[in-house]
Amino acid sequence: QVQLVESGGGLVQAGESLRLSCSASTRVFRINDMGWYSHAPGKQRTLVATITVDGQSTYADSVRGRFTISRDNAKSTVTVHLQMSKQEHEDRAVYYCWADSRSPADGAYLGGAWGQGTQVTVSS
Repeated sequence: QVQLVESGGGLVQAGESLRLSCSASTRVFRINDMGWYSHAPGKQRTLVATITVDGQSTYADSVRGRFTISRDNAKSTVTVHLQMSKQEHEDRAVYYCWADSRSPADGAYLGGAWGQGTQVTVSS
């Protein structure tokens, strides 16, 4: 199973920026689409942004224009970043990295993998 390791959460003031990162080894499994989800207190886990292997991205309306998702496809590691700018109090949540893992042999879908979650707190 693919293991995703997240980093970069923390405390930030409203209007400031924070960058999240998530890395996975591709030595055994292929990684297709990746993304970030947020889980705010009392709410359901919500899609924030996604990115395909070739860099096509989508965003939730609430973050479009403020957040940027990017991806580094190295030889044996893939890393996805979420640059969070102009942060708002409503961005406070635990952020989870997600990856679409595939068989290296035939590309068959093996399931979604989740990171451990990283807390983002935005102070007023």
